[in-house]
Amino acid sequence: MIATAVSHYPKLGDGPGEQALRLAIGRVDRGEAGPEEIERAAEAMTAAAIKEQEAAGLDLVTDGQIRWQDPITYAATRLQGLEIGGLLRWFESNTYFRQPRPSPGIELAWTGPILREDLEFARRHATRPVKAVLTGPYTIGTLSDPSHLGHRRFVLELARALNQELRSLAEARPEWIQVDEPAIVNNPSVRYERDFSLFRDAMAVLTEGVDAPLSLYTYHGDVADVPKLLELPFRLFGFDFVQGPANWDLLREWPQEKGLGLGIVDARNVRLEEIGSLVEQVGRAVALTGEGLIHVSPSCGLEFLPRETARRKLELVARATHAQGVTV
Repeated sequence: MIATAVSHYPKLGDGPGEQALRLAIGRVDRGEAGPEEIERAAEAMTAAAIKEQEAAGLDLVTDGQIRWQDPITYAATRLQGLEIGGLLRWFESNTYFRQPRPSPGIELAWTGPILREDLEFARRHATRPVKAVLTGPYTIGTLSDPSHLGHRRFVLELARALNQELRSLAEARPEWIQVDEPAIVNNPSVRYERDFSLFRDAMAVLTEGVDAPLSLYTYHGDVADVPKLLELPFRLFGFDFVQGPANWDLLREWPQEKGLGLGIVDARNVRLEEIGSLVEQVGRAVALTGEGLIHVSPSCGLEFLPRETARRKLELVARATHAQGVTV
């Protein structure tokens, strides 16, 4: 049983120094400082996010994705052959991302590490294991304008490029590499074998030759009707059991060789859960899946919440996990 986060953590807060990144961006925009001030602030806030995750009792942490503008732009701007367009809503939230599209006449390609330095920075500031988190090619491709490439070709080209990124990360021997694919949630196009083939093929390309423990996380709903999902080449599958209660049906015939990511703390609501209810849900998952690997977490990233609420949500994750006993 391992207590963990999912991906992003609030970049701002109301405590001393917790507005540092916003203030640095403002100073740079006004011409009062150079871009190095933003980097220093991002480093400080990343270190703080890691410290807060550890203080909450997590066993496996992320870097909080403090440097990320949104779940797509950070990686997309570092791939060759992508242009970044206007703002679109990130699913049904009050956050936004900039929509990519392929550049005419330029090959879509990985040209160098995107997350490796971020991972190494996080490791230097963490006392617990750190996992790397990357938004997957199906979600990036589905939320982009595929333009002249078409959806299928664009997704597969993204998968080939991001496979190089995963291989680079694997060389650093991270505890886990997490791939986020929320776009398959409640998506009618993947309910049938003929349409699921794109997602399956993209995941095969993405993971080929990657020598590291890989997890696939979905959220903002359920994937209970996605065929053969658990046959994909991932060691662990993380699900949102708050917005996707139908995900519980997946546990009834859970493959013993697969780990489970149990997202039971609501990352999109400020209301704090009752610890007794969380402990009960963890126990239910153990009863259904057996004594295998379980990562207990919020339902998704925590950037939708005030920072103090996010801290308290992580404390609930840790308490619910450790009430069952924990092996790291």
